[in-house]
Parts: sequence; structure tokens; C-alpha cells
Amino acid sequence: MKTLRDFNFEGKKVLVRCDFNVPLSQEGEILDDFRIKSSLPTIEYLIKSGAKLILISHLEVKEKLVSLKPIASKLEELLNKKVKFLSDCLGKNVKKEIEKMEPGEIVLLENLRFHRGEKENDAKFAKEISKLGDFYVNEAFSCSHRNHASIVGIPKYLPKAAGILLEKEIKILSQILENPNRPFVAIIGGIKLETKIKTILNILERADHLLIGSKIGEAILAQKMILLEREFPEEKLIEKIDLTNQKIHLPLDGEIALKNLEEVYLRRGGIGTLRKEEEIFDIGPETIKIFEAIIKNAKTILWNGPMGMFEDKRFENGTKKICQAIASNYSAFKVAGGGETISAINKFNLANKFDFLSTGGGAMLEFLAGEKLPGIEVLK
Repeated sequence: MKTLRDFNFEGKKVLVRCDFNVPLSQEGEILDDFRIKSSLPTIEYLIKSGAKLILISHLEVKEKLVSLKPIASKLEELLNKKVKFLSDCLGKNVKKEIEKMEPGEIVLLENLRFHRGEKENDAKFAKEISKLGDFYVNEAFSCSHRNHASIVGIPKYLPKAAGILLEKEIKILSQILENPNRPFVAIIGGIKLETKIKTILNILERADHLLIGSKIGEAILAQKMILLEREFPEEKLIEKIDLTNQKIHLPLDGEIALKNLEEVYLRRGGIGTLRKEEEIFDIGPETIKIFEAIIKNAKTILWNGPMGMFEDKRFENGTKKICQAIASNYSAFKVAGGGETISAINKFNLANKFDFLSTGGGAMLEFLAGEKLPGIEVLK
């Protein structure tokens, strides 16, 4: 796989597939610029190389496609440089504006998903976009698990390279899977077991300890018929998890409330005391104590998914304590990823305590599950 160092970009038009899919307020203000900032090293490298930068991305907020125009303003602020926004990603006007570009200039094209050809990986759409550039650079690790035109279609028509961030993501996550310093402790939280079960199984073979958060832990116990009358989607791969495996650490207790959270009802109790009308919304103090002790002795720590509903102050303690425990282990190599995980780390102001924060959510999970990511494979 080639990288930026393998090409001379001076005077060349470079299509850079970024991931600017960031949360926006109702007023269109950017709420978290983590992914935008993560793309800056590649953008700055290409500016210094004398390239003409054509940035492409998608943006979808709560399943609604929105304009990338606010991203152009944020990029101008971060780069202290003019970023020209074009109101489409195809057409005569787009071609005309790109032909006028000088080395070092930046253009941001409108949301790729405004065209059906993006998600459908339409060859004609991909080829038309490719005609805008001389080179293609993938700087969207977080989208590289998708078979979309801008991820797997465009690179078929142009010389291609991995961006600085994509290269770093692959290197660090591969190192964790293949040669971690031990003890290697993985922490998996979140809500949907079905999106993480393959990752859990692959990590379980490699980690020394696997700590599992409240909702996924609850789902595993339910599937194993240890917790009764729990409604979770059936997941056949759960059969491969052996609960006698000493690497696995499931929650012992939790912060428990009614499922709908409508009534003022909150109690702390053991997992086995959970009643039909209740749900676990955070890990409890006994679980926290055990998890903290394991984290303290780790040499490699991988974290994906909060321990509970940290957005609600009543249920933030488990995620906060685990985040603080990871941050306090100064001798470990610490990696975290996933949108909610990064949000939690930022909420508790501990981002600078981690060695690497992955931009990937689904892409990170698939990579850690041992799956081949289409966006990476096409670069090889």
C-alpha cells in the first residue's frame, strides 16, 4: 500500500476522501471537530507539497443529509487559510472552478451522498468524480468498511495512497492485534451486542483480560439464560463465548432503573436481582473496583464503548471511573475509539491522556474483528 511519501504532488490535483461526518446543532454549529482535526496533518502535508486539494466527504445528521458548508468555515479557522466551498460535487461549474486552482489552494465539494451513486457505488458516478483529480488519497479510515463510490470506486481510476491518519490507524490497530505489550486489557461497552460480537470473539483470543460493560454484559448473560425474561435479539455467535473463560469479566452489579426511565426509580443491585421491568444503565461499584484493579496492571489498553448511559449524570459514574483508571495508568499504551467513547473521554477532559484516539466506529470494530476493510484492500 502506497503512502503520501511515494508521490510527487506538486501542481497536481489531489482528491482527498476525508470523513467530515460530525455532529451538528440544530443551528448548524459543529459540536465536535475531532474528525476534522484528525485530517489536518494530511491536508497540511499536501499544501506544503504544492498540491491542489479537492476535499470530498459525506455528512449525515440523525439520518438526514445536510450540507458540508459549515465544514468549510471550520477548516478555514483551523488552517488559517481560505477553503472554497462548491455547492455540488459534479457538473460544469465544479470542473471550471477546479481548473482555475493554483498549487496550495483548497476546494471542498458538497456532500457526496446528495447523489445516489455514492452509496450505490455507481461506477459512472465514481469515474466522473475521479476525472476531477490526478491522485486519490484515502484519509477516511472511519468510512473504509463501506463499499461506497468514494471509498472503493474512485481509487480504481487514479494513482492512490493512504493518508497519514489512515496509515497510523492501520499501524496502531494492527500492532494491538498482533503484538501488544502484556498484559493486554480490552474494554468493550455500548448497547448493541450484534455489532460487537465478532470483535469480542477475536479480541478474546488475543487479550489477557476482556472487560464488558453493562448493556452488552446484560445481553450476554441473557443469551446464556443466566438472566431470564430479557428481550435481546438472538445472536448465534454468542454460543462461542465460554463464560468459564477467566479472561472474561462481566458486570457483577449495576445502577438499575425502570426501562422507560419515566418514574423516579433508581437502585443499585447485583445483576442477578434484575427484574423484568428493570434495566441496567451503568456498572456498579463492585464491578468498577474489579475493573480498576485489572486496568491498573495493564501494559496495553484498548477501549471501545461506554460502560453505561454516561450522557445522564445519574449513570455516568461507571464510564467516568473506567476512563480515569485508564488515564491514570501511565505505563500502558492506551487506545480508544468509537463516537460515544470519544464523547465520554472529552466530557471528562482526558483526551490528552490517551496515546491514540481512533476516528473509527464501525470501521474500528470490523478491523479489530479481523475483517478486511474494502477501503483498505483497494489501496493495496
